[in-house]
Amino acid sequence: MEDKRSIRIFLDDDPVPFAEFAPPVKFVFDSTKIPDGKHELKIVAMSSNGKEGVKQIPFEVRNGPSISVIGLSPNEVVNEQIPITVNAYGSERSDLFIVTGSENPKGIPAWIWALVLSFIGFALFYLIMYLSPDFYKSFV
Repeated sequence: MEDKRSIRIFLDDDPVPFAEFAPPVKFVFDSTKIPDGKHELKIVAMSSNGKEGVKQIPFEVRNGPSISVIGLSPNEVVNEQIPITVNAYGSERSDLFIVTGSENPKGIPAWIWALVLSFIGFALFYLIMYLSPDFYKSFV
């Protein structure tokens, strides 16, 4: 009796499989040859008695540089001029690390400003109230 077991692997809606194996199989999937974006891996397995099983795995490829946008959120409604900062950086290895453009410029959060101002206010209150000689009491 002939063994009909096989595994065919398709990418997106391509009718031709990019790989066909006899089970079990272990292979390396190279995502660098696929354009960035959403894709789907479709695995079709045939059992020894001719029954077919299908598994679809959606995934996203992001081989290009990471893009960060500050000033505009997805699906945000805007009605006037808005400043937008766009930064892109990749993970390519180079011998020289350039600091410029490797981080996203962000403002200091409001809660840090409130914390700093409350600390300064308490320090001024303490200096005014307890730094005069009238309030100094010696333990000796």
